[in-house]
Amino acid sequence: GNQNRGGGVGSSSSTITAMQQGQGGQAAVGMEEGRARSGAGSGADIEATGSATGVGLVRRGEVSCEEYEDGVCPIEPHLTFQDALRDRAYWLVGLLTLQSMSGFILQRNEELLQTHPIIIYFLTMLVGAGGNAGNQAAVRVIRGIALGTLNERTQKQFLAREFKMALALSGVLSVAGFLRAIAFRTPIAETIAVTSALALIVFTSICFGAVLPILLKKIRIDPAHSSTSIQVIMDILGVVLTVLVSTTILDSPLGTMIIAKLTGNSP
Repeated sequence: GNQNRGGGVGSSSSTITAMQQGQGGQAAVGMEEGRARSGAGSGADIEATGSATGVGLVRRGEVSCEEYEDGVCPIEPHLTFQDALRDRAYWLVGLLTLQSMSGFILQRNEELLQTHPIIIYFLTMLVGAGGNAGNQAAVRVIRGIALGTLNERTQKQFLAREFKMALALSGVLSVAGFLRAIAFRTPIAETIAVTSALALIVFTSICFGAVLPILLKKIRIDPAHSSTSIQVIMDILGVVLTVLVSTTILDSPLGTMIIAKLTGNSP
């Protein structure tokens, strides 16, 4: 009787073990099917081209770099080298020609620069700050367009946020520019002129940088060109704004009166 009970227990144990193995196998198959369905649902249809460790996995439908011919750009495989060269060269030569306008503007305001030569020392800082701020905004827009997060629905919200950012950053950089001018012992009149010009340049450049890629896209021009264009635009506009602000603050009767009241000196 004990042997029969022992045999029954052994048989039951074997049966339970087999059932557990069968359930484990079904669970493993179910998990693999779930992963496959999840991958197919998310669009991550991946096929193995290498070992089981995952090395060499590529998405189905994509072309690996090794399949491109020599001289073909993986980013723009539909463009030949000559077409890409012509497109980029035309744009850069045009910007180079446009950038020469800043020299003409400085030449026409030579008297101002001779009277206040300190402005020349800060001109590189002013123009560079405008180019950097505008390029930073343009790159964010280009990235949003490429990812699809910046579209007709989100465009208004994004531009409103960039307007607030332009106000905030112009204030921050103005404080930094003011401290730099004070550190170099710049006269108070020129310090106010430089600080005011810096605030206006940074605000304008961020607004231009946020809008320019969107405008280029609307007229069917590659928005990527805006990153180089904003640099040249702010080179010219930075010189114009610096000259206008400096003339208004340093040479106009109103500016002279304001500076006199701030410094406590009679005009």
